[in-house]
Amino acid sequence: MAQARVLLLLSGRPEPPSFARSVCGLLGLGPGPGPWRVYCGLERGRLLLSDRSFSGATAQLPLQRPRFCPFSALEQRPPAAAGPKQPPDRGVDLGVAVLLQSRDQSVLLTRRASSMHTAPNLWVPPGGHVELDEELLDGGLRELWEETGLQLPQGQYSWFPLGLWESAYPPMLNQGYPRYHHIVLYILVTSQETEQQLQERIQPNREEVSAYAWLKPDVLAAVAASEDGPEMTEPLPQYLPPFVQVMELQGDVAQSLDLPLSTLLRTSLNTRESEERVSMGTKFALGLWLQHLKRSSKYHTHPSPKPESE
Repeated sequence: MAQARVLLLLSGRPEPPSFARSVCGLLGLGPGPGPWRVYCGLERGRLLLSDRSFSGATAQLPLQRPRFCPFSALEQRPPAAAGPKQPPDRGVDLGVAVLLQSRDQSVLLTRRASSMHTAPNLWVPPGGHVELDEELLDGGLRELWEETGLQLPQGQYSWFPLGLWESAYPPMLNQGYPRYHHIVLYILVTSQETEQQLQERIQPNREEVSAYAWLKPDVLAAVAASEDGPEMTEPLPQYLPPFVQVMELQGDVAQSLDLPLSTLLRTSLNTRESEERVSMGTKFALGLWLQHLKRSSKYHTHPSPKPESE
């Protein structure tokens, strides 16, 4: 049996959640999407969650799932209609995503390549699976480097855990039964370098990334608010630009492109599975980032860890 990456503290002992059950539901957090604040043990290669404080908890973070979480919907069905059976030892995977903020408050988002088997054409922060025995921050920084070529010098960044998203793919039952189930930890990494300095060093992995953009708080606030509202049919407010500049990878070169802001404001309920939009989890994380900006003087960010002695 593979080592569990996500564990829930139930009945006083850690237990791996079943792939086919909603983590939010198993924790007894209530109906709806949340968010709920949960206690977390951020350990090497794994994540321990509980609805109450426990010895070893290192953070209390918001946990949210989609309004139409397929695992929650499947739990409401009779057993005969609950979807294909999963191996009894299949659990929930652990992912990490990095919101990289420059010194001048730009945030990096990337568009997943259209050839990706999961979530093609979605705008997301760099991220992916956490490896066995890998620190969660290290996993996020590794994914950042693998996808963008950016390596942040030690002592030149700070970090802060933003929140947790229960992710399913496909994200809705009308697109098929879920094949993947993750808890994604979103981490804010604040670089001491400017957007221009980071831009000069970026080298995206074309197998995973088809475009990238540095976006400012006013645009990201509109993006974060778009998932819960109706699809925008009226003209954009005057304070928002009609287009945002993105760098699109075409062959061996990256070319500047004006992307309609409305593309980033599309909602998941009104787009096809592979249609370009910002992912729901990303919008959730951007909302948490904006709250962090407003209250940053009250938060303590973790300094970049010192390199281990050899």
